Amino acid sequence: MCGIVGYIGMRNAYPILIKGLRRLEYRGYDSAGCAMLSAKDGSLNVYKAKGRVSDLERNAEGKDVSGTIGIAHTRWATHGVPSEINAHPHVSKSGNLTLVHNGIIENYATLREQLKERGYSFKSETDTEVLVQLIEYVMDTNDVDLPTAVRGALSQVFGAYAIAVIDRRHPDVIVAARKSSPLAVGIVDGNTEFFLASDASPIAEYTKHIVYLNDEELAVMTRGKGLEVLRLDGEHTSAEVQEVNVDLSMLDHDGFPHFMLKEIFDQPNVLKDCIRGRIVESPYSHAPQVVLSAVTNNRRQLLQAKRIVIVSCGTSWHAGLIGKQLIEHFCRIPVEVAYASEFRYSDPVIGADDVVMAISQSGETADTLAAIQLAKRNGALIFGIVNGVGSSIARESDTGTYIHVGPEIGVASTKAFTGQVTVLVMLALALGMAKGTVEQDEYETTIKELLAIPDKIKKILEQNDKIKNIAQTYTFAHNFLYLGRGWNYPVALEGALKLKEISYIHAEGYPAAEMKHGPIALVDAEMPVVFIATHHKLYQKIISNMQEVVSRHGSIIAIVTEGDEQVKNMVKEVIEVPHTLACLSPLLCVIPLQLLSYHVAVAKGLNVDQPRNLAKSVTVE
Repeated sequence: MCGIVGYIGMRNAYPILIKGLRRLEYRGYDSAGCAMLSAKDGSLNVYKAKGRVSDLERNAEGKDVSGTIGIAHTRWATHGVPSEINAHPHVSKSGNLTLVHNGIIENYATLREQLKERGYSFKSETDTEVLVQLIEYVMDTNDVDLPTAVRGALSQVFGAYAIAVIDRRHPDVIVAARKSSPLAVGIVDGNTEFFLASDASPIAEYTKHIVYLNDEELAVMTRGKGLEVLRLDGEHTSAEVQEVNVDLSMLDHDGFPHFMLKEIFDQPNVLKDCIRGRIVESPYSHAPQVVLSAVTNNRRQLLQAKRIVIVSCGTSWHAGLIGKQLIEHFCRIPVEVAYASEFRYSDPVIGADDVVMAISQSGETADTLAAIQLAKRNGALIFGIVNGVGSSIARESDTGTYIHVGPEIGVASTKAFTGQVTVLVMLALALGMAKGTVEQDEYETTIKELLAIPDKIKKILEQNDKIKNIAQTYTFAHNFLYLGRGWNYPVALEGALKLKEISYIHAEGYPAAEMKHGPIALVDAEMPVVFIATHHKLYQKIISNMQEVVSRHGSIIAIVTEGDEQVKNMVKEVIEVPHTLACLSPLLCVIPLQLLSYHVAVAKGLNVDQPRNLAKSVTVE
């Protein structure tokens, strides 16, 4: 949540900052602001607005936006309501320093009172203003330069932060630092200019050379001099420059009205990218093989694992539930799935025989990151499954696999979910083959079917108009029930979450057999019930559950296997998906549920890509 952008170089900073903020809009925000040192007279110009980046542009229109150094921010409110006053950047008492900040300063109230006693006053309700005043206090009382003052202030801070600071008296320097909140520095050859951002998306247009700061590291970007990276204790550390390739076309709507719809339709292609290079022809076999370097390089530890614990949040947790079934089925290793937010506080029993698997689209989810850090301290092998290349979880993991589905801009995750499940299928197959717990025929059949999934998704997407028409009927529903069994119970949870996230309709996902243990009391003619009823060993049981809803006049939407005449004769709304293996059915069944939630939200006139109160990447507790 929130986004930071910074620039120092020879170009006009303002257009770079604004474009960068737009690149970060997907993270979620309620206000925006920017600060530049004027090229005309060196003054500090700060412009802020409640609302969108376009509101910020209107506020800055006709004003001095010159300058080749600047910082900018999109805020998602924590301390203080969304307002222009609470928006970042914040300015110090003297007006010399300005700062942007992601994260939460937990001891801000104590620091605020201490600064008040020393004559400092505050205009906003934010913890961020406390931090910029504290940096100035350290700077003035100790007569030190800006990097030293930032280190001194941060040593007194408890909490999470990613910050960028500039001093109008020193117009050739930006100082940045991070702890538990992502921050990346883009470097242009010759050290003539530097770009700063919360992730690579605002930087990739200008350079592929990026340094991801580690926790408690400080970056000093000096125009014409270079990048200096220090730890908070002042000791210099080497900056690991990574080459990052971001497909910029994925950052545009590409003719679609919303990123979410584009990303739903991206899935056939991005899943091919996810699979590419991992399912390969083998000189030792007539059939393709799954080859994952993470399994090859950590074979002994993975094979000897007594238990796998999956930690994740939200949509990634639903993918983890499917991963549990896949790993237990193909590998015969017991798997637990824990909410990362609860895991870290539950005093978990974790040891060296465990593998802790972190699943996260962004790779920056604060709770998931904290969970693996705890597990690592207890000796577990950490396996990361993330989309964000160079992200904190990727760097903190001992090994892992990127899902490689490209940037996901819509807040409601779609292609990341199917990418995560695809990676989990390949991981379970590779590990099962290494353990000898999967039969060769099943191994080969599953690989063949997985390779066919992208084209089968294309076939489902051809029903977009039909699903749009179905959605029109349910725009004004107040509640939904989603029911599935076995492999598709997590899909029911995911379908309900998608509807809640973007349409603001209350929805619950349940195992279909649990309906009789409470939820059936809700069923009447006003309650839409979505059944995932594809052909598998529990098909007849879920048909019985469906009949129970029909007898109570419930309104059913059924996801079924192509050619299912039995369900068509029972219910009005049927969406067909191609036949596949039961273990791969979540990859198909989730697609119509993504489209259904999208079209319901659009029909309600809602902001699909940026739903209220939600952020794409939850980097604070």
